[in-house]
Amino acid sequence: MSRTEAGSPPDPRGAERFNEERATFVVKGSSQPDLAAGVAAIRDTVKTLKPVPGVYRMLDARGDVLYVGKARALKNRVTNYTQVQNLTNRLQRMVSQTRRMEIVTTNSEAEALLLEAQLIKRYRPAYNVLLRDDKSFPFILLRADHDFPRIMKHRGARRAKGNYYGPFASAGSVNTTINALQKLFLLRSCTDGFFSRRDRPCLLYQIKRCSAPCVGRIDEAGYAELVQQAKDFLGGKSGAVQAQIEAQMEQAAAALDFERAAMLRDRLRAATAIQGSQAINAAGVGDADVFAMASKGGHIGVQAFFVRGGQNWGHRAFFPSHTDGLSEAEVMSSFLAQFYEEVPPAKNILVDRDLPDRDLLQEAFCEAAGHRVDISVPQRGDRRRLMEQASRNAVEALDRRLAESGTRAQIGRQLAEFLELPEPPQRIEVYDNSHIQGAKAVGAMIVAGPEGFVKGQYRKFNIRSAQTNDDFGMMREVMQRRFARALEDDPDHTTSGEDGTWPDLVLIDGGKGQMSTVRDTLEEMGIEDVPLIAIAKGPHHGREGREVFHFPDGREKTLPVNSPLLFYLQTLRDEVHRYVIGAHRAKRSRAITASPLDEIPGIGPNRKRALLLHFGTAGKVRAAALEDLKRTPGISAGVAQKIWDFYHPGG
Repeated sequence: MSRTEAGSPPDPRGAERFNEERATFVVKGSSQPDLAAGVAAIRDTVKTLKPVPGVYRMLDARGDVLYVGKARALKNRVTNYTQVQNLTNRLQRMVSQTRRMEIVTTNSEAEALLLEAQLIKRYRPAYNVLLRDDKSFPFILLRADHDFPRIMKHRGARRAKGNYYGPFASAGSVNTTINALQKLFLLRSCTDGFFSRRDRPCLLYQIKRCSAPCVGRIDEAGYAELVQQAKDFLGGKSGAVQAQIEAQMEQAAAALDFERAAMLRDRLRAATAIQGSQAINAAGVGDADVFAMASKGGHIGVQAFFVRGGQNWGHRAFFPSHTDGLSEAEVMSSFLAQFYEEVPPAKNILVDRDLPDRDLLQEAFCEAAGHRVDISVPQRGDRRRLMEQASRNAVEALDRRLAESGTRAQIGRQLAEFLELPEPPQRIEVYDNSHIQGAKAVGAMIVAGPEGFVKGQYRKFNIRSAQTNDDFGMMREVMQRRFARALEDDPDHTTSGEDGTWPDLVLIDGGKGQMSTVRDTLEEMGIEDVPLIAIAKGPHHGREGREVFHFPDGREKTLPVNSPLLFYLQTLRDEVHRYVIGAHRAKRSRAITASPLDEIPGIGPNRKRALLLHFGTAGKVRAAALEDLKRTPGISAGVAQKIWDFYHPGG
């Protein structure tokens, strides 16, 4: 893969700040983008291009990524943007904002498709279809790096050695499945450290959810048989596994080993429970991901079912954004490319419509997965019935989404009226601090938008300069750091909204004092156009919903106890409480486990371990003679000298 550039590189933070609403604002604003200038910038790029596969990025004057696209022949594809008379209004607006481009050539169009999905996820451009759900999918991991493998839930990169089964639609579906599998196969779920320290069985053995290999209640061969059964069951051979357990139960009963027969009966019931818990009938489907789309009033929803080995591993609804002006087939193709950017594709991908680039998607997914991937529209049989069920769920999920959006829109209007805002806020930032008598102080910001919490934009602030127990000083420091960055990134206040730099409303957890602190801090920074409100718990600490809302001018307001708007504002406050307390606890835990040896330059985990194993405590390391340090296994003479010099700076 090679890379060429036209113009200077963009600010990588820019893509996170840009959204389609800002694009509309700039076009209508006083600094009207010049369509001719955009076409000229694109033509300058075209001069350097060849008809080869690749990915292009269109950037505005500030370096924000407007659009990421792929092409079989870059020169031909990018040239099309200079024919403005053939472009839609949406694309003309995009071209008018374009000031430079970045090009990456690839070896094939399939490789370009994979790279395009990665860049869209990284930059979240204003003119691309966006998969707004950025949560990672959980898997079941059956580890293979221990004599007695552990079964566990896993998220993130699949670096550990073992067998991965998934994706599952949610953590809840994984937990339910693991609990049932523990009853069925009695596999351990404890960590290796916990396993090595046991001298008697834990509670899971008592409740028949573990075979207790830690204390020898089952040998390695017997445990390996359970592991193989679990692999077969998760791999789609559930019927064979159940038949095997049933045969073993009959043999135990015939041998009058009723205790073993009862244990096998319980395992068989657990297998039946897993089969009976399927919300959809996926028998005969094998391994497949099922996608169905519904649209209404310009909104689109995609329902996904995950089926492995004929078992339903959950379902989830997605609601792509930036879909205006695109066909449903184009939206589905873009959705699939982004969805499988991290999730491994199933062998069969079932969709409810023909896709114009089906062959390209198949090629790209095969390349990424390392096995054959087939994308098809089911026409008959079990797969068709499953697709019809997915389509019904897609319609119902979209209807619920629209109903919730209507409720949120109403709440937004009520919020604007109550707080005397010109329009419903699109980006709400909520702030709080947490500390224990000033120690390990942390500030936090959460962000909420029209679609709910925007967790990818949450921020933590380690308090640096504020004095112990000075809540107002801590809040002042947080505001200074947050809005100094906003002034640096966007001094003209041009980007607001859910993904923008500037908030439409700042909500502070506190009373008059916190409000005065934040108001004065922002005024000192020359910021006077950010709406502020402070929420205090009232005389009974919020138990009766008597929160008091403090305005910058000193006025106070309250809401009725049963007001939906009050519930919404309480939810915002509770979320920032949860986030800041979690951040504070994490910081406190790190401090508890910290060692004075961490402060010595060049002392990493391995050397620290060697020193503690040899001397016992950090205090004894400090008191050790230089010759004793040199005799420590794993510590060279040079490192020993560094340690000695650190503790004896005067020689």
